[in-house]
Amino acid sequence: MRCFTKVSHDVVRHPRLTSDAKILIIYIQGLPESASAKPLGEHAADLGMKPRAYQKAKEALVACGFLHEWKWQGGRGRWITEQLISNVTLTREAASAVKDGVPPPSPPKPTVGPPAPPKFGGSPPEHEDGEKNTPHPPPETPKVPETPKAPETPQVPEVAEAERLLLSLRHTNRDLLLGVREARGLAEAAAEWLRRGIPVADLRHALTSHLPPGGVRSAVGFLRHRLVEKLPVPAPPPPTAAPAPAAMVTCDGPGDEHLFRPVADETRCRPCRTHDAARRQPPNRPPRTPWRTLVDQLAEGP
Repeated sequence: MRCFTKVSHDVVRHPRLTSDAKILIIYIQGLPESASAKPLGEHAADLGMKPRAYQKAKEALVACGFLHEWKWQGGRGRWITEQLISNVTLTREAASAVKDGVPPPSPPKPTVGPPAPPKFGGSPPEHEDGEKNTPHPPPETPKVPETPKAPETPQVPEVAEAERLLLSLRHTNRDLLLGVREARGLAEAAAEWLRRGIPVADLRHALTSHLPPGGVRSAVGFLRHRLVEKLPVPAPPPPTAAPAPAAMVTCDGPGDEHLFRPVADETRCRPCRTHDAARRQPPNRPPRTPWRTLVDQLAEGP
């Protein structure tokens, strides 16, 4: 029997892959080697896929680990895009190893019989902002029973958001590519920016702008230096609200019943207190004689 393509159950039954994404993987599996340098978008156009549908399918393939892309700027300033597509999910590290020609690590041995190592393919990069894909993804590999992992401690929301930001910096510049452990080691320092009121977009700009002309040698060291040296001052605390005014109470003073708002623990209003203070003052004394008049009276004698 000829002209058929074997499709992995991991692709057909994947709950997060769209129908267009599955069709793209199946279609590319049956392509000849001569179509290896053709961009993925052109294959989608050959299938009659609309641009919006292709973008959704591409996002699903990237999110599920079936498609990986690398972009960098060539010597003449032209951007180069390289793609790797497979019918099994790959981590970023495994995909980078395949791209560089390094075989991925073999899975752990099952209880009976060693598993056959998967084969991955790649193709040379294409210049002038082009794309390319691997036409023949590796065959389906037997599933190996996984060792149960200990439950991870839930992260603080700011730390989790900072870790996602650090892992996404590779899309801005490939020199800022971080592994999962590297990003986790810098997440706490990046989360401090978010706690001080810095938006995520401003933090991304601070980490990716004005990069060294010769490139970044160590992404971990470079980002750690910027996170520490450019850490902004803490935002001032919000102003405290003014205390609510006291409730109205009945005045204990004489006269008709009336209300007033006390300032402390007084029981009489201001007019009543003023009136009481005036009543307690001593009676008016006669005016004092000026001293000059007294001197004249003494000079005149009796």
